[in-house]
Amino acid sequence: MNLNLTPLDIAVFSLYIIAVFGLGIYAAMRGTKSKRDYFLAGDKLPWYMIGGSIVAANISSHHLVGVMGVAYDRGFVAVVIEWGAILIGFNALLWIFLPFYLRKGFYTVPEFLYHRFGTAARTVYSVLILLTYILVEIGGVLYLGALALHTLIDIPVMTSAIVLAVLTGIYTIAGGLRAVVWTEMLQLGVLLFGGFALSYFTIQETGGWSAVWETSGDWQMFYPADDPDFPWTMYLGGIICISVFYNATNQFIVQRVMAAKNEWHARMGVIFSDYLKFLIPLIIVVPALVAPKIFPDLDQPDLLFPLLVETLLPAGLVGLVMAGLIAAMMSHLSGAINSSTTILTVDIYLPFFKNKSSDKSAVRFGRISGAVIILLGIITTAVFLQHSDKPVFLYILNAYGLFTPGIAVMFLLGILWKRTTNAGALTAGFLTIPMSIAMELWFPDMPFFNRTGIVFWVCIGICVLISLVTKPKSAAELEGLIWTRDSLKLPVGERELYKGIRSPLLWWGIITAIVLFFYIRFA
Repeated sequence: MNLNLTPLDIAVFSLYIIAVFGLGIYAAMRGTKSKRDYFLAGDKLPWYMIGGSIVAANISSHHLVGVMGVAYDRGFVAVVIEWGAILIGFNALLWIFLPFYLRKGFYTVPEFLYHRFGTAARTVYSVLILLTYILVEIGGVLYLGALALHTLIDIPVMTSAIVLAVLTGIYTIAGGLRAVVWTEMLQLGVLLFGGFALSYFTIQETGGWSAVWETSGDWQMFYPADDPDFPWTMYLGGIICISVFYNATNQFIVQRVMAAKNEWHARMGVIFSDYLKFLIPLIIVVPALVAPKIFPDLDQPDLLFPLLVETLLPAGLVGLVMAGLIAAMMSHLSGAINSSTTILTVDIYLPFFKNKSSDKSAVRFGRISGAVIILLGIITTAVFLQHSDKPVFLYILNAYGLFTPGIAVMFLLGILWKRTTNAGALTAGFLTIPMSIAMELWFPDMPFFNRTGIVFWVCIGICVLISLVTKPKSAAELEGLIWTRDSLKLPVGERELYKGIRSPLLWWGIITAIVLFFYIRFA
């Protein structure tokens, strides 16, 4: 496929690239001298920037391209990963972890593990999460975005990946989290507008909303336990540990919450992201549900997105939707790069090599490590070129299954059970990858969500057993690190903000009820 872009399309696309790059550089010039400025945007993010940037960073090319491909192949069930985050992962962040992150003034998620368990647990998490970012967040996103550009305008996949990685890296490395969040807000707007446009034209082409309602008879949220991709048993463990890890203990998401003005803004930011997490998957999935009327027999579902763009959109909107694709890709990349540099600096460089380093030295190292992360991500992209026979989004989920069970156990037991020991948590962290690989070798036909769930519960059992036979920390050492009902109490100075229509509980209840309705209606 070779999409013939009109001058208007080229102008729209070029204007976006110039705008996002210029905004990123402008944000970088606003001041990044201190660690707090560079890594946490000076602790000044309001709720709408927190929620918007969380979703802009999360919804990337592996959603526009990958989830659309899964929805074409499997149907409405493609929404469950994102909607599961509303019910599981973001609830864990909102009601369990968030107070600890903010009240302790942490820069990174591994800092919690350091205070709870010690240096070893912090290092294990840091290594595991960095592997995840490079192999999944950066490499996978670069591949899917570059694949779409190749399909649309015939640019070689690796050329697209290199150009976009370098372009995104420049403003991300220069401006830190402030540049990342500012550009993500622009990218979110472009993504939403482009997504709505593609959905509208696809629905109109297939007969209007009546065509969508016709598909609703086949909507399912639960599939048999032996389903290869979405067994109902995933809710017994697999999706729990992936969602808790990704949304509540993942630097990539949590860093924006840590940069909040105060706890009210942090909570409202997470809840705002719930609403966006509900809306955006619908924008992506609904066109895929009716697309078989236009393309009934696609051999490679990941090609649906570029095919719809080429076939249905008029001049000007093609450039806009392409800008939306690149917006999704760049926002995700910038967030992953920034989170990687933050962890490398705060959790590896400073404690092990430069404990008394100045803020200037820390920021300089963060920028150097960002360049290295970009290079590794580009190399990883080449691997995905060899594995395109199945929707790549499912490969990404498989990769999460390798890393996340042990991480989720370390955090959940660490914050909920005071008896959890350093030895128990470390064992869970060390065993998660070998056990996941062993499960895949021994049970290759078992759905990966089921394999991940089994590893998750085994890690919990091992952590509990080892903790029971090893010495726990004293009550004094655990002060302020274990969740209790008192953890839900609000800071005295913010309690007035939680009344009436400003109450986070009100807005949380509304979106939770809406999502539960869909799960019950299409069970």
